Amino acid sequence: MYIPTLDDMIAARARIDAHIHNTPVLTSRMLNELTGAELFFKCENFQKAGAFKARGASNAVFGLSDAQAAKGVATHSSGNHGTCLSYAAGRRGIPCTVVMPRTAPQAKKDAVRGYGGRVVECEPSTSSREAVFAEVVAQSGAEFVHPYNDPRVIAGQATCSAELIEQVADLDAVIAPIGGGGMVSGTCLTLSNLAPGIKVYAAEPLNADDAARSFRAGHIIADDAPDTVADGLKVPLKELTWHFVRNHVTDILTATEEEIVDAMKLIWKRMKIVMEASSAVPLATIIKNPEVFAGKRVGVIITGGNVDLDKLPWNT
Repeated sequence: MYIPTLDDMIAARARIDAHIHNTPVLTSRMLNELTGAELFFKCENFQKAGAFKARGASNAVFGLSDAQAAKGVATHSSGNHGTCLSYAAGRRGIPCTVVMPRTAPQAKKDAVRGYGGRVVECEPSTSSREAVFAEVVAQSGAEFVHPYNDPRVIAGQATCSAELIEQVADLDAVIAPIGGGGMVSGTCLTLSNLAPGIKVYAAEPLNADDAARSFRAGHIIADDAPDTVADGLKVPLKELTWHFVRNHVTDILTATEEEIVDAMKLIWKRMKIVMEASSAVPLATIIKNPEVFAGKRVGVIITGGNVDLDKLPWNT
């Protein structure tokens, strides 16, 4: 198992520079007063293709040799990684196939197709996703770009926190949502090397808390098909992301479905920005655990904004 290094992050940053946004950091006085912390929201909902995963996907796609690229790329994804891989593949002019749960938001399926990707549907479980995907790769010979258990992807995601610490000085902590752990791993990679004094926290839905349970047990615990409004956080940790979580994460905090939806509504109302339920989990856990963050300067990674506007969680 190859563990990506700081050099990989630096190389990724140069490789993807022309294909991603350096996203803004926003603040809210009201949310600072509510939480007792200074919160700095790194807005990856404004990223290309609407999510941070454009970073890792672009690093993987533009790092391929011409011979590899000619066969195209493929992945399995609940939405954002598939969308972002389709985006990156389109920029390079190569084919992309995405295996997606049939229950994935229609907006995310449409986004994959909008960037030129091909969608192959599967049942909403990790086992079905991986079985259908194996058939796709066997037929096409495409390069597999895993949504998170891939050194190229983690190195790309690591560029987000590299930007953040250049934009905001003297952070005490950074918190990001965790599903498979790609963004959290990238955050650990960058901060453990460039700013080891900054603590890394992960935020997870209580209904899909396998990472939190893994963290406490000391080994990976994988749920096959958890049910949560935070649809981007349903996948389990894998060996590579577990390495970073186990060695560098300070704690994994959880929030209930109601707490997640309330935090999502709060950001929509107060900050006037569109973000998906998965992105609201960090704020939900900050509000729930004020003693952890009070008086601290905290970077909060808003991971994506690809929302099905016809199925907002407070209207269902």
